Amino acid sequence: MQQTHDATTTMHFIDGRWQPSASGKVVHTYSPSTGARLAAIAEGDRIDAQAAIAAARRGFKSLARLTRWERARLCFRIADEVERRSDELSRVLAMEQGKPLEAEARGEVAAAATGFREAGELIKWMEGEFIPVETPGKRVISYRQARGVYAVITPWNFPINIPVEYLAPCLAAGNAVVWVPAPTTSLCAAMLMECIAAADLPNGAVNLVFGPGAVVGDEIVADPGTDGIGFTGSARTGGLIAQRGAGKPMLLELGGNGPVVVLDDADLDRAAEAAAFGSFFNAGQVCAASGRILVTERSYDALSEKIAAIAGKVRLGDPLDPSTTMGPLNNAMVATKVDEHVADGLARGAELLVGGNRSPELGSELFYKPTVLGRVPVEALLNSAETFGPVAPIVVCSDEADLLATANAASHGLAASVFTRDLGRAFAFGENLTAGLVNINSASCYWELHLPFGGAAGKQSGIGRLGGKHSLREVTDIKTITFDIS
Repeated sequence: MQQTHDATTTMHFIDGRWQPSASGKVVHTYSPSTGARLAAIAEGDRIDAQAAIAAARRGFKSLARLTRWERARLCFRIADEVERRSDELSRVLAMEQGKPLEAEARGEVAAAATGFREAGELIKWMEGEFIPVETPGKRVISYRQARGVYAVITPWNFPINIPVEYLAPCLAAGNAVVWVPAPTTSLCAAMLMECIAAADLPNGAVNLVFGPGAVVGDEIVADPGTDGIGFTGSARTGGLIAQRGAGKPMLLELGGNGPVVVLDDADLDRAAEAAAFGSFFNAGQVCAASGRILVTERSYDALSEKIAAIAGKVRLGDPLDPSTTMGPLNNAMVATKVDEHVADGLARGAELLVGGNRSPELGSELFYKPTVLGRVPVEALLNSAETFGPVAPIVVCSDEADLLATANAASHGLAASVFTRDLGRAFAFGENLTAGLVNINSASCYWELHLPFGGAAGKQSGIGRLGGKHSLREVTDIKTITFDIS
């Protein structure tokens, strides 16, 4: 760490400097793989959040004086710093979040640098319109401008890259930010903030406040000093945020329970590889994970055997070990949820094919074996709710109509995938699945940073679209100006 702390405590970043909490309180962050204490973190409250909002309002005025090209250069400098410190960032990400250093953490850090570069490039070329009108002597133009101050709340599953999905477009567009990260990955947030601060931003442009979401998160959402909201997290918390921030523009990504639909003509090897990857990548702690795998009786035996074999090859262990391919779950709450979902599925008659329990002998109660359950009933929690753990639940459907109906029956509608060799079937399922993203013959969690990503209408997976120019549109207003030249 650089200047984020005094001798003992990692602090908030408010108005261009590192500051302790007004209360003086601290909490600690721990390694999910060993249980060891990693850092003391300042615990903020509403007073700290209000100070950050006030600083952001001043910072917004400074950002508004910068041209798009100047803000783009700020984003490029941040990307340079992230790349310069990528080894350090990746190591802390593996230690505090739990994902494998070589298999996953380095990739996340690289994506964060790319996110800042893309936002900087895209803002330079986001054009307005000259709009024809009927009235003689009138000329009309429209363009996009920053909204003001954004309240941004981010989760622990991708604690380096998900914040960038909001911070980069906000900065590029000219919005100041008050950012509240998940408490269990506070050290990751502090290190990313160091990279941002090193780019010589105007004071108050980005402010980082640690603390409980119900306190500091609620304050920045509800306070009239913030003009927009960005949040990635659970549907329940997203609903509370929507109520507390009513009237403000919101970009909410609220998770999913992605169906992987395997039609009878599919390449089963390809489907199994993709379904397993989507189930075990980041220990299943992915909003676009393979939440449930839907197949007919005709293909069930072969597909379940292939997925179980792949699960058996997953290397569960120390995130810092280069040979590890899956680390522990991040926290006790998510581990308990996985326990409950697996137990519910088994109690309802699902078949345990692989795993099904924890591996505390690896150093922590948070290590959970890659798990495959077959013939999961549709009423099981594994099918109806987001599990967020390394579980591949296989649900048997009667025919293609049942596959589609089962896929669409869940309350989430974020991402899905379909496996088929038939182009017509691919289009039919792609168009009729109620999901914001449908991947054909690839994992449900396939995504690139510039692609539109968000939930389908009528489901509980959020509103708006992350990704490249789509994010920039979400965090800006359209300003229309008419001229009378007659």
